[in-house]
Amino acid sequence: MRIVAAMSGGVDSAVAAARMLDAGYDVVGVHLALSQSAATLRESARGCCTIEDAGDARRVADRLGIPFYVWDMADRFREDVMEDFVAEYAAGRTPNPCLRCNERIKFAALLDKALALGFDGVATGHYAQIVEGPDGRELHRAVDPAKDQSYVLGVLTADQLARAHFPLGDTTKPQIREEAAARGFSVAKKPDSHDICFIADGDTKGWLTKRLGEQPGDIVDTEGDVVGRHEGAYAYTVGQRRGLGLKVPREDHAKRYVVEVQPERNTVVVGTAELLGVDHIEGADARWCGALPEGESTFGAQVRAHGEEIPCRAWRDGEGVQVHLERRIRGVAPGQSVVLYGGTRVVGSATIRQVGRIGAPG
Repeated sequence: MRIVAAMSGGVDSAVAAARMLDAGYDVVGVHLALSQSAATLRESARGCCTIEDAGDARRVADRLGIPFYVWDMADRFREDVMEDFVAEYAAGRTPNPCLRCNERIKFAALLDKALALGFDGVATGHYAQIVEGPDGRELHRAVDPAKDQSYVLGVLTADQLARAHFPLGDTTKPQIREEAAARGFSVAKKPDSHDICFIADGDTKGWLTKRLGEQPGDIVDTEGDVVGRHEGAYAYTVGQRRGLGLKVPREDHAKRYVVEVQPERNTVVVGTAELLGVDHIEGADARWCGALPEGESTFGAQVRAHGEEIPCRAWRDGEGVQVHLERRIRGVAPGQSVVLYGGTRVVGSATIRQVGRIGAPG
């Protein structure tokens, strides 16, 4: 079986490629060039897709004795991930670019190209497990809870899952680094990239401002009184507390959070923490990597990449899903994703469009 191993230049994808080769697959390493102006060196551990990363991936491929190619997907990444990211923030929502990248790049553009070239699937260094179930392949959490990436893979459909391979899911990160060192990989101690890979300095507000420009407006409290000014409502997200610059007594600053972003009015609404608690989620554009039973069922819901799992009741609603959480949680924002679990198994995901309160405070 011929497999494309997506090689980012990091330790995880290096070991993933090696393990696929050990398992008897015919492996070809592919590095995705996602930046239209790739830097020579990383600016920080946040960044990726530099020329240095491509070189690291190539050296691992050479050590493994497998063919290696660089596939230019910068235009697709810009359109499907970066421009989507800007548009979502401009609309007052909080997107997760890692989910979007998995959905539209790694398991759409990359997988589609691999299949067109005669390959049978794609392997990545994600920490998740695939289990052969009675109804086909199932996506499950990794054994290492600190590294589990099943949440950002919740966008995969059953067809995409059938072509995906995650050979690291049964191993912890320290063990992966030890294995990389034993294999003689120079990336064994290389820092992980994290957060938003295309914002290397971590300044999301500054990055958005360069693309959307300054759009001054009011910060108001829940009574509509102006308590501050902002340079762009797009730079705020529900649950944010730091950097609000409010014109209220200093002792009140820590008590105010962003509770709503109103892009149509270019207004940010702040309030107290109890207003952040929600227990109802309406999700749109649902994607299922497991069959959702008819009617109402019990699941676990996760709304952040490394957030806690909350017991819930959920059911299909046309192309979306309705989710009632067992208790309220804070800081859930439109644009994020809710991923549903049945035990360790990922059932599916949806993009959060609305949130609300139906029960007693949790």
